[in-house]
Amino acid sequence: MAFIDLSKNEIQAKIVYYGPGRGGKTTNLLHLHESMGRQVCGKMVTIDTKGDRTLFFDFLPLSIGKVLNLTIRIQLYTVPGQVMYNTTRKLVLRGVDGVVFVADSLRVQRQKNIESIQNLAENLIDEGLNIQQVPLVLQYNKRDLQESNIPLLSIQEMESDLNGNIGVPYFEASAMKGKGVYETLREISKRTIRCVVQKVRGDLG
Repeated sequence: MAFIDLSKNEIQAKIVYYGPGRGGKTTNLLHLHESMGRQVCGKMVTIDTKGDRTLFFDFLPLSIGKVLNLTIRIQLYTVPGQVMYNTTRKLVLRGVDGVVFVADSLRVQRQKNIESIQNLAENLIDEGLNIQQVPLVLQYNKRDLQESNIPLLSIQEMESDLNGNIGVPYFEASAMKGKGVYETLREISKRTIRCVVQKVRGDLG
């Protein structure tokens, strides 16, 4: 849930990058952090393990202008992809305002994509949220590997597997090359801020 700090005239919103292990969640944040100016984003925190690139989360605060005379600050987090870290994923999801689901286009990852989005839906329910109502964008990552001989899922297959019952925007991406990273962030930020502003207007009467 977005936090309003009237002493700073600031709204803080939380966006979580979710998806299977090594699908590209951390790579998205690394690209944003490396390519954006320091006046836009703050320090990035990353914790690596042997089994999964991010054990806990990446945290990247972004300042993206003002709404209702309030400064908007977005905090970006990632969750660990491996099943063994589900307790941590639930913890990171707590208070979420928007979600980017980063799916792995590798054909061998098809079942892990499906299991991960089902896990997201279940964990959102535990937070009192519905996957069909929370601001959500899908990113189909590693599309650059079409140029190689590695078997990839088609966009139609990924849409059928992950987006058939949800119907949210999706972006083809290569987080390693930066393709689709800004477009994904722009869309989820827009959707999240719209939702947060509606809540703020309601709270302010």
